[in-house]
Amino acid sequence: MEPSMRIVPPAPSKSASLRDTAGSLGLHDTLQFGPRSIVAETKSTDGLQHRLAHWEETQDNLKLTMLRDLYGLHAPARLLMERRAVSTNPHMPALQRSNIHLDILMGRDETLDPSDFFLGMESGPSLNTHMEMERKLQM
Repeated sequence: MEPSMRIVPPAPSKSASLRDTAGSLGLHDTLQFGPRSIVAETKSTDGLQHRLAHWEETQDNLKLTMLRDLYGLHAPARLLMERRAVSTNPHMPALQRSNIHLDILMGRDETLDPSDFFLGMESGPSLNTHMEMERKLQM
């Protein structure tokens, strides 16, 4: 985690480079890699898609940086330690799982997501508890 006061994720950088397809003379090796296309080299993923994929990570990093600036280094370290302890709770794999403790620590306790209604049970509960426990314990 790098401390950052960034509100939105950074845009992905665009680069056109011959490093991946260069031969011994530093030129594009057409026989080995095919014809060169500048459009394919500079084309990156959509900026909005990149921002949505990294949104929660950036917001979490901002909150932890603000905690560190206000209360010192112990505050984000303690919060991350509590998250790690809460996220590894033992449970029966065949039963419904809701980790309200982690939701509170992540600040998601006041939001409504589809997982709040379905609880990951779109395909229905597993009826073979023994098989699920063996899979969980890697037996």
